[in-house]
Amino acid sequence: MIRSLLVATALCLSAPTLAKTINVEAGDDAQERLQEALILAEPGDVVELGAGRFDLVDGLSLDVDNVTVRGAGMDQTVLNFAGQLGAGEGLLVTSDHVVLRDFAIEDSKGDGIKSKGADNIVYYKVRVEWTRGPHKDNGAYAIYPVESSNILVDSVITIGSSDAGIYVGQSENIIVRNSVAKFNVAGIEIENSVGADVYNNVAVNNTGGILVFDLPNIPKQAAAMSACSTISWSTTTLRILHRKAISSPMCPPAWGSW
Repeated sequence: MIRSLLVATALCLSAPTLAKTINVEAGDDAQERLQEALILAEPGDVVELGAGRFDLVDGLSLDVDNVTVRGAGMDQTVLNFAGQLGAGEGLLVTSDHVVLRDFAIEDSKGDGIKSKGADNIVYYKVRVEWTRGPHKDNGAYAIYPVESSNILVDSVITIGSSDAGIYVGQSENIIVRNSVAKFNVAGIEIENSVGADVYNNVAVNNTGGILVFDLPNIPKQAAAMSACSTISWSTTTLRILHRKAISSPMCPPAWGSW
Protein backbone atom coordinates (compact mmCIF):
# COMPACT_ATOMS: atom_id res chain seq x y z
CA MET A 1 0.00 0.00 0.00
CA ILE A 2 2.80 2.42 0.92
CA ARG A 3 4.61 1.53 -2.31
CA SER A 4 1.50 2.32 -4.35
CA LEU A 5 1.25 5.68 -2.58
CA LEU A 6 4.85 6.47 -3.50
CA VAL A 7 4.26 5.61 -7.16
CA ALA A 8 1.09 7.72 -7.29
CA THR A 9 2.92 10.57 -5.60
CA ALA A 10 5.79 10.50 -8.08
CA LEU A 11 3.26 10.87 -10.88
CA CYS A 12 1.48 13.72 -9.12
CA LEU A 13 4.67 15.70 -8.47
CA SER A 14 5.39 15.99 -12.19
CA ALA A 15 2.93 18.25 -13.96
CA PRO A 16 0.71 16.62 -16.58
CA THR A 17 2.00 17.27 -20.10
CA LEU A 18 -1.33 18.73 -21.27
CA ALA A 19 -2.04 20.77 -18.15
CA LYS A 20 -3.06 24.40 -18.48
CA THR A 21 -1.03 26.75 -16.29
CA ILE A 22 -2.85 29.62 -14.61
CA ASN A 23 -0.34 32.26 -13.52
CA VAL A 24 -1.10 34.41 -10.49
CA GLU A 25 1.32 37.13 -9.40
CA ALA A 26 1.54 39.02 -6.11
CA GLY A 27 0.22 42.57 -6.03
CA ASP A 28 -3.07 44.44 -5.99
CA ASP A 29 -6.26 42.37 -5.82
CA ALA A 30 -4.27 39.23 -5.02
CA GLN A 31 -7.19 37.87 -2.98
CA GLU A 32 -9.68 38.01 -5.85
CA ARG A 33 -7.25 36.86 -8.53
CA LEU A 34 -5.96 33.88 -6.58
CA GLN A 35 -9.38 32.68 -5.42
CA GLU A 36 -10.72 33.07 -8.95
CA ALA A 37 -7.88 30.91 -10.26
CA LEU A 38 -8.69 28.20 -7.71
CA ILE A 39 -12.38 28.29 -8.69
CA LEU A 40 -11.83 28.29 -12.45
CA ALA A 41 -9.08 25.65 -12.47
CA GLU A 42 -9.99 22.42 -14.24
CA PRO A 43 -8.70 18.90 -13.55
CA GLY A 44 -5.07 18.69 -14.63
CA ASP A 45 -4.39 22.42 -14.31
CA VAL A 46 -1.50 24.05 -12.47
CA VAL A 47 -2.09 27.23 -10.51
CA GLU A 48 1.35 28.85 -10.63
CA LEU A 49 2.06 31.41 -7.90
CA GLY A 50 4.78 33.94 -8.63
CA ALA A 51 7.48 34.99 -6.20
CA GLY A 52 6.53 37.68 -3.70
CA ARG A 53 4.11 38.32 -0.84
CA PHE A 54 0.40 37.86 -1.44
CA ASP A 55 -1.41 40.01 1.12
CA LEU A 56 -4.75 38.29 1.74
CA VAL A 57 -7.77 39.28 3.81
CA ASP A 58 -9.80 36.07 3.66
CA GLY A 59 -9.25 32.33 3.52
CA LEU A 60 -8.83 30.48 0.23
CA SER A 61 -10.53 27.27 -0.88
CA LEU A 62 -9.97 24.61 -3.54
CA ASP A 63 -12.66 22.10 -4.52
CA VAL A 64 -11.46 20.89 -7.95
CA ASP A 65 -9.84 17.46 -8.37
CA ASN A 66 -6.38 16.92 -9.84
CA VAL A 67 -5.02 20.45 -9.43
CA THR A 68 -1.47 21.48 -8.52
CA VAL A 69 -0.87 24.71 -6.61
CA ARG A 70 2.81 25.56 -7.04
CA GLY A 71 4.86 28.50 -5.90
CA ALA A 72 8.45 29.59 -6.55
CA GLY A 73 9.70 28.18 -3.24
CA MET A 74 8.67 28.22 0.42
CA ASP A 75 10.78 31.33 1.03
CA GLN A 76 9.94 32.98 -2.29
CA THR A 77 6.14 32.72 -2.51
CA VAL A 78 4.41 33.77 0.71
CA LEU A 79 0.65 33.88 1.27
CA ASN A 80 0.39 36.45 4.07
CA PHE A 81 -2.79 36.27 6.17
CA ALA A 82 -1.82 38.85 8.80
CA GLY A 83 -4.75 40.98 7.62
CA GLN A 84 -7.25 38.11 7.52
CA LEU A 85 -10.68 39.29 8.67
CA GLY A 86 -12.27 35.92 9.41
CA ALA A 87 -11.09 33.14 11.69
CA GLY A 88 -10.98 30.25 9.22
CA GLU A 89 -8.16 28.38 7.53
CA GLY A 90 -5.61 30.00 5.30
CA LEU A 91 -6.32 27.36 2.64
CA LEU A 92 -9.07 24.70 2.71
CA VAL A 93 -8.86 21.78 0.24
CA THR A 94 -11.85 19.45 -0.21
CA SER A 95 -10.93 17.77 -3.52
CA ASP A 96 -8.85 14.72 -4.49
CA HIS A 97 -5.49 14.31 -6.24
CA VAL A 98 -4.23 17.74 -5.20
CA VAL A 99 -0.55 18.74 -4.97
CA LEU A 100 0.44 21.71 -2.80
CA ARG A 101 4.09 22.64 -3.20
CA ASP A 102 6.77 25.28 -2.94
CA PHE A 103 4.99 28.10 -1.10
CA ALA A 104 4.45 29.39 2.42
CA ILE A 105 1.46 30.41 4.49
CA GLU A 106 2.05 32.90 7.27
CA ASP A 107 -0.08 34.18 10.15
CA SER A 108 -3.47 32.68 9.32
CA LYS A 109 -6.11 33.34 11.95
CA GLY A 110 -7.16 29.68 11.95
CA ASP A 111 -5.41 26.55 10.71
CA GLY A 112 -2.73 27.03 8.08
CA ILE A 113 -3.74 24.43 5.47
CA LYS A 114 -6.63 22.04 6.10
CA SER A 115 -7.63 19.25 3.73
CA LYS A 116 -10.81 17.35 4.55
CA GLY A 117 -12.01 14.30 2.66
CA ALA A 118 -9.19 14.97 0.19
CA ASP A 119 -7.74 11.64 -0.98
CA ASN A 120 -4.36 11.33 -2.69
CA ILE A 121 -3.13 14.70 -1.48
CA VAL A 122 0.51 15.84 -1.44
CA TYR A 123 2.03 18.54 0.75
CA TYR A 124 5.57 19.11 -0.58
CA LYS A 125 8.07 21.78 0.44
CA VAL A 126 5.40 23.90 2.09
CA ARG A 127 6.07 26.15 5.09
CA VAL A 128 3.35 27.22 7.53
CA GLU A 129 4.45 29.70 10.17
CA TRP A 130 3.14 32.17 12.73
CA THR A 131 5.84 34.79 12.62
CA ARG A 132 5.35 36.23 16.12
CA GLY A 133 6.48 32.89 17.54
CA PRO A 134 4.59 30.70 19.99
CA HIS A 135 1.34 32.32 21.13
CA LYS A 136 -1.96 31.03 22.45
CA ASP A 137 -3.89 32.95 19.76
CA ASN A 138 -2.03 31.42 16.82
CA GLY A 139 -3.93 28.99 14.60
CA ALA A 140 -4.34 25.50 16.02
CA TYR A 141 -2.88 23.35 13.20
CA ALA A 142 -0.33 24.17 10.52
CA ILE A 143 -0.66 21.13 8.22
CA TYR A 144 -4.02 19.45 8.85
CA PRO A 145 -5.22 16.57 6.62
CA VAL A 146 -8.25 14.78 8.06
CA GLU A 147 -10.74 12.08 6.99
CA SER A 148 -8.63 11.17 3.97
CA SER A 149 -6.60 8.34 2.46
CA ASN A 150 -3.25 8.31 0.65
CA ILE A 151 -1.60 11.35 2.22
CA LEU A 152 2.00 12.44 1.65
CA VAL A 153 3.56 15.17 3.79
CA ASP A 154 7.13 15.63 2.59
CA SER A 155 9.78 18.27 3.35
CA VAL A 156 7.41 20.71 5.07
CA ILE A 157 8.23 23.17 7.86
CA THR A 158 5.76 24.14 10.57
CA ILE A 159 6.44 26.81 13.17
CA GLY A 160 4.38 28.23 16.03
CA SER A 161 1.00 26.49 15.90
CA SER A 162 -0.97 26.58 19.13
CA ASP A 163 -1.80 22.88 18.89
CA ALA A 164 -0.01 20.61 16.37
CA GLY A 165 2.42 21.47 13.62
CA ILE A 166 1.57 18.41 11.52
CA TYR A 167 -1.70 16.71 12.43
CA VAL A 168 -3.20 13.75 10.56
CA GLY A 169 -6.53 12.50 11.87
CA GLN A 170 -9.11 9.81 10.99
CA SER A 171 -7.16 8.83 7.89
CA GLU A 172 -5.29 5.89 6.36
CA ASN A 173 -2.21 5.19 4.26
CA ILE A 174 -0.06 8.12 5.40
CA ILE A 175 3.55 9.15 4.93
CA VAL A 176 5.10 12.00 6.91
CA ARG A 177 8.80 12.38 6.13
CA ASN A 178 11.75 14.77 5.85
CA SER A 179 9.85 17.49 7.69
CA VAL A 180 10.55 19.93 10.53
CA ALA A 181 8.12 20.91 13.29
CA LYS A 182 9.27 23.45 15.87
CA PHE A 183 7.81 25.77 18.50
CA ASN A 184 4.40 24.08 18.33
CA VAL A 185 2.56 22.54 21.27
CA ALA A 186 2.74 19.13 19.54
CA GLY A 187 5.27 18.68 16.76
CA ILE A 188 3.67 15.79 14.85
CA GLU A 189 0.40 14.13 15.85
CA ILE A 190 -1.22 11.06 14.31
CA GLU A 191 -4.71 10.42 15.66
CA ASN A 192 -7.23 7.63 14.98
CA SER A 193 -5.45 6.66 11.77
CA VAL A 194 -4.16 3.47 10.18
CA GLY A 195 -0.99 2.80 8.23
CA ALA A 196 1.12 5.83 9.10
CA ASP A 197 4.81 5.77 8.23
CA VAL A 198 6.55 8.70 9.93
CA TYR A 199 10.29 8.95 9.41
CA ASN A 200 13.31 11.23 8.95
CA ASN A 201 11.57 14.13 10.67
CA VAL A 202 12.86 16.61 13.23
CA ALA A 203 10.59 17.89 16.00
CA VAL A 204 12.36 20.44 18.17
CA ASN A 205 11.29 22.95 20.84
CA ASN A 206 7.72 21.65 21.00
CA THR A 207 5.91 20.73 24.21
CA GLY A 208 5.57 17.19 22.84
CA GLY A 209 7.55 15.90 19.87
CA ILE A 210 5.68 12.95 18.32
CA LEU A 211 2.23 11.87 19.53
CA VAL A 212 0.13 8.89 18.38
CA PHE A 213 -3.41 8.55 19.73
CA ASP A 214 -6.40 6.26 19.23
CA LEU A 215 -9.12 8.16 21.04
CA PRO A 216 -12.65 6.93 21.84
CA ASN A 217 -15.91 8.54 20.69
CA ILE A 218 -14.51 9.61 17.32
CA PRO A 219 -16.24 8.39 14.11
CA LYS A 220 -13.16 6.58 12.78
CA GLN A 221 -11.48 4.12 15.12
CA ALA A 222 -8.07 2.78 14.14
CA ALA A 223 -8.07 -0.94 13.36
CA ALA A 224 -4.38 -1.01 14.22
CA MET A 225 -2.19 1.57 15.83
CA SER A 226 -0.19 3.76 13.47
CA ALA A 227 3.46 2.79 13.06
CA CYS A 228 6.20 5.38 13.43
CA SER A 229 9.74 4.53 12.38
CA THR A 230 13.14 6.15 12.18
CA ILE A 231 12.11 9.37 13.88
CA SER A 232 14.63 12.05 14.82
CA TRP A 233 13.41 14.37 17.54
CA SER A 234 14.39 16.67 20.36
CA THR A 235 12.08 18.70 22.57
CA THR A 236 12.11 21.34 25.24
CA THR A 237 9.28 22.78 27.29
CA LEU A 238 7.23 25.40 25.49
CA ARG A 239 6.16 28.40 27.52
CA ILE A 240 2.60 28.53 26.20
CA LEU A 241 -0.40 26.26 26.38
CA HIS A 242 -3.16 26.32 23.80
CA ARG A 243 -6.64 26.59 25.27
CA LYS A 244 -7.43 23.07 24.01
CA ALA A 245 -3.95 21.53 23.99
CA ILE A 246 -3.32 18.31 25.89
CA SER A 247 -1.04 18.72 28.87
CA SER A 248 -0.24 16.42 31.78
CA PRO A 249 -0.79 13.66 32.64
CA MET A 250 -1.39 12.31 29.10
CA CYS A 251 1.24 14.49 27.47
CA PRO A 252 3.51 16.19 30.03
CA PRO A 253 5.69 19.04 28.73
CA ALA A 254 9.05 18.14 27.16
CA TRP A 255 8.08 14.57 26.23
CA GLY A 256 9.71 13.58 22.99
CA SER A 257 7.12 10.98 21.97
CA TRP A 258 3.98 9.39 23.31
